[in-house]
Amino acid sequence: MNFVRLWDNFLSKGHYFMSILSNLSERLKELMAEAEINTTQLAAQTRLDASVIARLRRAERMPSSATLVILADCFHCSADYLIGRKDMPEERTYRQRPPFSEQLSFLLAHFGVTKYKLEKDTGLTEETVNRWHRGRYEPSVESLVRLADYFGCSVDFILGRET
Repeated sequence: MNFVRLWDNFLSKGHYFMSILSNLSERLKELMAEAEINTTQLAAQTRLDASVIARLRRAERMPSSATLVILADCFHCSADYLIGRKDMPEERTYRQRPPFSEQLSFLLAHFGVTKYKLEKDTGLTEETVNRWHRGRYEPSVESLVRLADYFGCSVDFILGRET
C-alpha cells in the first residue's frame, strides 16, 4: 500500500514537472514568434547559451530561476506566464529581484512563518532552506512553484520581482 502511494506521488510530481516544461516550451516558442526572433538572436539578447534556449524550446531542460527571470525580463512578462501559471502575459515592468536569501527573509516575515514551519508544511529539507537563507543556492523552478502555492502568491512575488 505504501509503495502504491509513493508511486502515485512520484507520478503526480513527474506530471507537474512535465507540465512546467511543456508550458515553458510553448510560451517561449510563441513569444519568440511574436518578436520574430530565432534562438541565436534570443541568445544574443539575453546572453544565454543558444543550446540552453534550444533545449528549453524542446522541453528538454528545466530553467534555473535566474534563466527564468532573464527570459521573463526579455519578453516583459511574468515568470508565472512563462511556466503556465497565468494565462495572460501581463506586459509590464518588474523590479530587479533581490538576492533570494534576502527575499526568503522577507517572505517569512511577511507571511509570519518560521523556517521550521515552512520546512514542515512544504516537505522542503532543513538543509535546502538553510542554503537558500545563507545565499548559497537559488531555488529550482519547481521549488519556486511549491513556495508560491504554499504562500498563495505568484512566483514573481516569491522572486521579489513584484510587490
